[in-house]
Amino acid sequence: MDAEALKELFEPFGPVTVKRMFGGFGLYAEGLCFGIELKGEVFLKTDAMSQADFSAAGSMPFVYVAKGQSRPTSYWSLPAAAHEEGEALRRWAGLGLEAARRAAEAKSKPKARATRTKAQSPRAPERSRRRA
Repeated sequence: MDAEALKELFEPFGPVTVKRMFGGFGLYAEGLCFGIELKGEVFLKTDAMSQADFSAAGSMPFVYVAKGQSRPTSYWSLPAAAHEEGEALRRWAGLGLEAARRAAEAKSKPKARATRTKAQSPRAPERSRRRA
């Protein structure tokens, strides 16, 4: 599938940007990567809130092999109905974009840091002075 075919497929969803990546394409909306295409198959971003929906529709995760081990990703195959029906495509692409938004939001939140008081801070050991 080429970039133009991907734009055409996602037309019912809305405008998407298609960028080359990993021998395939990345699909972007609102500046977020919500899908990928590899070897003619489209995969959409999932998370804990949407993965069960994709599984129930018969989707499978994109899995790659690294260092001899299979590594499933958070991208799951686009359900077959979405290739045929605009309404189905809008639903599934919307779920992918929502998952991408949640992932971006989680990354942008500052992580809680443990703060130490002066009394808790480790001190460098004092160096002994040599006398000449």
